[in-house]
Amino acid sequence: MAAVIDNKVFYRKLTSLALPIAFQSLMLASVAAGDALMLGGIAQNEMTAVSLATQIQFVQNMFIYAVIGAGAILGAQYFGKGDRKTVVELFHLMLRLCGLISILFFLACECVPEVLMRLFTHDEHLIAIGVHYLRIAGFSYLITGVSQCYLTAMKVTDHVPASAWISSAAVVMNIAFNALLIFGLFGLPRMESRGAALATTLARAGELILCLIVSGKEGYVRPDWKRVFRKNRELSRDFARQCLPLLGGGLLWGVGFTSYTAVMGHMGADAAAANSVSAVVRDLICCACNGIGNAAAIMVGNELGAGNLELGKAYGIKLKNISWVIGFASTALVLALTPLVTRLVTLTETAQGYLTGMMVIMAVYMIGRCVNTVTINGVLDGGGDTVFDMYSLAVCMWGIAVPLAVLGAFVFHWHVFAVYACTCLDEVGKIPWVMIRLRKYKWVQDLTRQNTGKEIAAS
Repeated sequence: MAAVIDNKVFYRKLTSLALPIAFQSLMLASVAAGDALMLGGIAQNEMTAVSLATQIQFVQNMFIYAVIGAGAILGAQYFGKGDRKTVVELFHLMLRLCGLISILFFLACECVPEVLMRLFTHDEHLIAIGVHYLRIAGFSYLITGVSQCYLTAMKVTDHVPASAWISSAAVVMNIAFNALLIFGLFGLPRMESRGAALATTLARAGELILCLIVSGKEGYVRPDWKRVFRKNRELSRDFARQCLPLLGGGLLWGVGFTSYTAVMGHMGADAAAANSVSAVVRDLICCACNGIGNAAAIMVGNELGAGNLELGKAYGIKLKNISWVIGFASTALVLALTPLVTRLVTLTETAQGYLTGMMVIMAVYMIGRCVNTVTINGVLDGGGDTVFDMYSLAVCMWGIAVPLAVLGAFVFHWHVFAVYACTCLDEVGKIPWVMIRLRKYKWVQDLTRQNTGKEIAAS
């Protein structure tokens, strides 16, 4: 028998989770927007080079988000079940893996930054700017993984506002440091792109310090450093079953998106600049669906972990319906903002023309992006159905969108708009497949073990 949803309870939960996460996402996206506006006011090449260089962190985040995503899926279910000890054990597992990932990306940025930049552009001037940026920003990549583990633990244990507050404080620090160091205010040296890198590093350090301070309070999950390197085999296997598909999907999506950036970067400085600005706008507008998607994973996971399978199923269906509303609203917002965006950044006349066309194409893309973010990354992942995302990306992105973009740019020499449309094709194309998968209800499952907490307590 289908569960009846108490709308007051549902929307209260959704609002309390989605609004802080959406605000957190907005604040994080504001850093990229601030970089684009500040550096764009100095020179188009400075803005473009930093946009290309930050693709390295984008790839790093694919690994980190796979780890914390698996921790969030299992953590939400165990927290819904009331098993706090297993949540702490999951925190330890996330810290070990994210720490290793952060060290590897830090070393790559410090040792081979020029090789990394050549993946995205052949313009020697852009490469030189990007190398200076990566050598400084690499230190922020060393910190990011650890702070994200703390913030994820807060989200799944009913401390979402604290997580949002910490991220927001870090963003404010980042934007303030950007202004001081990029332009050299109050007697500080004018560092331009290097100032943006140093600002990011200082802000990430501040974020980690805040995480450590807040997590020391009563009621917060924090690591037990005496036990942080101890392993629980059963829990590790459960974690791997969630993490590996997320990692596969994350890499397919992340490398695919990076490939889109590389393709646009090789179509000329004007196309790369317009693509950089459109990406910032996209990330800002996607904040609402990101918030609802994260909230969906927690809400569905809590109910399924507590054994309320029918209610979790009903929540998932309702959240999917909400995603369509957010999608069409986002489309309207992109179109409304297009004239304003083209006036805010300093671009060549050609780049401004490219940007206007890209914004119109992106407006259609937003429907698919919102629906898929909430349904796949929220509802399906909340129930542990993480394999589907990997399959859908392999087919729609790597089987269709990426090959078309590459062929269009380098073989058929299509117009910039046609190539950009290819990069937006995957999200719209997989909507029917996503709806079919949702209705199979393979995601309606309790992933928790009955004795995990006891084993951890005894180990």
